[in-house]
Amino acid sequence: MSKGNSAVGLGLMRVMVGVVFVAHGLQKLLVYHYPGVVGSFQKMGIPAPGVSAALAIAAELIGGLMLVTGFYTRLAAIPVAFTMFVAIGQVHLHNGFFAQGGGFEYPLTLLVANVAFMISGGGAFALDNLRTTRTLQAMPPVRSKAA
Repeated sequence: MSKGNSAVGLGLMRVMVGVVFVAHGLQKLLVYHYPGVVGSFQKMGIPAPGVSAALAIAAELIGGLMLVTGFYTRLAAIPVAFTMFVAIGQVHLHNGFFAQGGGFEYPLTLLVANVAFMISGGGAFALDNLRTTRTLQAMPPVRSKAA
């Protein structure tokens, strides 16, 4: 597989994972509303439920938008991955592996996808690529002393 194909595949995965997080962030904000999320977090035993709810909503909504656009992908993936780490430990781990039983299968998949973005970047179609290209173009050419 060529490097270009890998970048396209990574870019497609980044956009889809970002859409999932935007949807979950909007669901928390517009369907459950902040007080409902705080109440749910409190029932689940998540520490500092008020702060945790605000951070989870922000991570999913803002982080998801950053993933969709590929804007600072590596940085955006950190809080999003952290929310999945907490979700696994606090909510899903005791339910076993499979998603249909409330298990950790799905949040683990999202966690690992975000770890991949932290390692590899956003792939194709990412705003990061514009930022990197401009930075590289602005650098002067390297000249050998031997020449």
